[in-house]
Amino acid sequence: MDAIRRTIPYTPKAPLRQGVNSQAVVVDRTMYISGQLGVDTASGQMVPGGVQAQAKQALTNMGEILKAAGCGYENVFSSNYPARAAYQVAALPRGGLVEIEAVAVVGPITNAFGPNMHKL
Repeated sequence: MDAIRRTIPYTPKAPLRQGVNSQAVVVDRTMYISGQLGVDTASGQMVPGGVQAQAKQALTNMGEILKAAGCGYENVFSSNYPARAAYQVAALPRGGLVEIEAVAVVGPITNAFGPNMHKL
């Protein structure tokens, strides 16, 4: 059996969660992006402006991580969604108001639907 390749992409253009998580892990061609907070990388602080500003910054951070792995938002499922994760925590790190995670596929994507597959 062939070994499955695991890589850890990294970019200094997105925050690194201190001591606990990698920014992302790529296993074979599937990329698991750690939850991103609305932290400004330059200052290391949460961006001001509430949940919308933090969500925008979290997505900016995620985009930089995607670039580090050689892909972009087109590699994140935007249709024919995978199973999802939804969770609640008592409080996000650093007083964050929102945290966004994603699963992406590294490389070109073609959707194929067989007789037992549901097309959304």
